[in-house]
Formats: sequence, structure tokens, C-alpha cells
Amino acid sequence: MRLRARPWLVPAWVVAMTLGCERGGVPEQAKLAPSSSAASLGTLDLDGQVLDPLAPNGRADVLVFLRTDCPISNRYAPKLARIGARFAAAPVDLWLIYVDPDETPTVIREHMQAYGLPGTALRDPEQTSVARAGAEVTPSVAVFDATGDRRYRGRIDDWYVDYGQARAEASTDELVDALEAVLAGRSPAVAETAAVGCPLPPLR
Repeated sequence: MRLRARPWLVPAWVVAMTLGCERGGVPEQAKLAPSSSAASLGTLDLDGQVLDPLAPNGRADVLVFLRTDCPISNRYAPKLARIGARFAAAPVDLWLIYVDPDETPTVIREHMQAYGLPGTALRDPEQTSVARAGAEVTPSVAVFDATGDRRYRGRIDDWYVDYGQARAEASTDELVDALEAVLAGRSPAVAETAAVGCPLPPLR
């Protein structure tokens, strides 16, 4: 998994879990000029450039939908770090899609640093990636294969039963299972689940 967040200073426990996760820069194939027809996608990197996370590059993609003020999203940060480390060498790109239009690049960078999040952060102020993936809450995820077909959408696992109600530990691992299946050229056994989390912020 190509993890392309900028360097950060994080607590020792985060460093231990994410060791080896950080990788190089964003592939040029994914960069889109603002004048491109893909500019209507509205997904931006933290420097304000339009970027399509699903641009074809021969790699699978995982989109993780987040907002900085969602306590459930934040509690999943250690698991996301472990998943990043587990798939660090795989042909998969991990994208953190921030869905709140009021969250600035500075706030997002601080959030990634504070929680030790792996991957490349993108802003989705018009929630266009949300629509493409069918995301409904944060956190939720979508897995796309190398051809751009969505193969899984829904929860990371079943840790949360309802908002504010969590199990002692998860008994399923849908995101990992879907990733393993896609990388092996198979369809995931489960293609869609209902995610539990914070509502998407309204668009102005």
C-alpha cells in the first residue's frame, strides 16, 4: 500500500505501529490540472490541487471517509495504522477523504499528526468522492480494484454496534478481508455492509 502522508511527529506507540508505512509522493497519473474535465470531481490535495484518487494507475484504492471531530473515526486510528503497515508493500493506495468542507488543510494536517494516520489526505468539500463511493457516515470505507470497480463499501469492521455502543473487540474484519480478496483477484465475500458513525456534514 503506497502511503503518502507527509512526515509527522507522533507518540512512540504510533511510530511502532506505523513503522515502514510512509512512502513517496503522489503518482503523477493521479494529478489533474484544474482545467481538466476531472476538475468537476472536486477532490483536492492539501495544497489545493485537484486530484482524482481513482485515476487509473494499475493499483487498487482504499478510500477512508473521515471527519476530524468524529470520535468513532478517531478511535479507529490505531487500526488504520495497523492496516497501513500490513499492506505497505501491496499495490494499493490509501486515501483519507475528509468530508467536512469547513476543515482546512492545516486542521487536517494536525489531525493526521495527532492520530498517526497513514495514507494521503484529500479534501472533499463538495462530497464528490462521497457520492462516487456511496459513503454515508464517517468512518466508512470503499475498496476499488485496479480497474476502478468498487468491490466493497461499508464499515471497517463490526466493532461499533451503534453510535456510542461498541463491542469489547471486533468479531469481523471486512476491510482487511476485502483488500485481501481484491489483491488476490477475487470478489470479496461481502460486498457491502452498514457502517456506524457520525453523519456527513451538510453542504452549503
